[in-house]
Amino acid sequence: MPAVPRRLVAHLDMDAFYASVELLRYPELKGRPVVIGGGRRHQPTVRTDGSREFSVLRDYTGRGVVTTSTYEARAFGVHSGMGMMKSALLAPAAVLLPVDFDEYRKYSRLFKAAVRSIAPCVEDRGIDEIYIDLTDVPGAQEDGGRAVARRLKDAVRVATGLTCSIGVTPNKLLSKICSDLDKPDGMTLLEPADIPARIWPLPAKKVNGIGPKANEKLAALGIHTIGDVAAADPALLLQHFGKSFGSWLHEASHGRDERAVVTFSEPRSISRETTFDRDLHAVRDRAELGRVFTELCEQLAGDLGRKGYAGKTIGIKLRFDDFKSVTRDVTLPAHTLDARDIRRAAGACLKRVDLTRRLRLLGVRAGSLATLAELVAPLPPAPDVETKLPEPSTAPIDNVGLPLFDAVADRLDEPAPERAANLRNRRGAVS
Repeated sequence: MPAVPRRLVAHLDMDAFYASVELLRYPELKGRPVVIGGGRRHQPTVRTDGSREFSVLRDYTGRGVVTTSTYEARAFGVHSGMGMMKSALLAPAAVLLPVDFDEYRKYSRLFKAAVRSIAPCVEDRGIDEIYIDLTDVPGAQEDGGRAVARRLKDAVRVATGLTCSIGVTPNKLLSKICSDLDKPDGMTLLEPADIPARIWPLPAKKVNGIGPKANEKLAALGIHTIGDVAAADPALLLQHFGKSFGSWLHEASHGRDERAVVTFSEPRSISRETTFDRDLHAVRDRAELGRVFTELCEQLAGDLGRKGYAGKTIGIKLRFDDFKSVTRDVTLPAHTLDARDIRRAAGACLKRVDLTRRLRLLGVRAGSLATLAELVAPLPPAPDVETKLPEPSTAPIDNVGLPLFDAVADRLDEPAPERAANLRNRRGAVS
């Protein structure tokens, strides 16, 4: 009877992905601290001699956040999610570039296609990272996946000109940790026997799933490293973290994870949101807020249509100038991907929010998703009854009693080409 092959799972993470894509476009910035997160006004300009002039972080004003940064900028303490103004204090001379998600998505498709040409069992975890099941890839069992991992790295470099880091271990949890150990352009292979030496000395927060609150709670118990978690009495973990999470902490700290590499999963929600360059007031900035609100609803409807989904729960997300966030949602009688329906429902959610504080972020979300194929599955027609598809609605958006956001409601009745021409490139998310 042939031996059961050992499980080999890789986690591939692109190195400083957005920033690295920008360095392909602007190779003269290599070796310099670069921050990604600016707006259109931070687009480089071309001087008369053909050289480029770049914006610098010290000149930034606004309320944006860092999307990512090069390793040179990270050396100054600049990291993803940090406020841009705070980053300017840490690295004032850093180059500031605008976000270009279309370009990042292009390179994301390229590197994933290169990986699938070698190892087809891939779990997509975002624009810049994937899990890969190497168990049955030819040659992987001979050396624990080392040669295959090298081929994957080479294929990604050829396809994109970018580097990536790979961790290869028996499971997803360990591989996620290992892909970060030797960045950039790293490759780490780990066996279960290596866990005490390589994994246990790491901070507990290195385990994907131990967030800031759990890490703080562990620290209060005197537990700081993954090894500390592994050495802790399981009863103590259950007492302070509950049966489910406490048990998971014990298992994770010993490197145990049986999750499969899932090649496809339905998204739970699709959303669009934007952070404003300055805090906007519900009355004084009514026109701008109304325009952005309508654009987000239009773009969310477009995302749903392109991905083949409709949503039954429509929600909003607001973040105020004091950084407090509020969400509201409403469940509709039926699924929709119509921009007018989305805007009407989102407007109803806004009625339930106190809008006296200035707004920093605005978002719209569709949840309780169903595929269009599920929704239009044909039913047997009644005898002698002609089956007709419903006519698309031409009714204008209802007034939802919100002067702030209703100022531009009629934009959704513009012809599609004109409406599309007015859309701005705002950030979308799928969860």
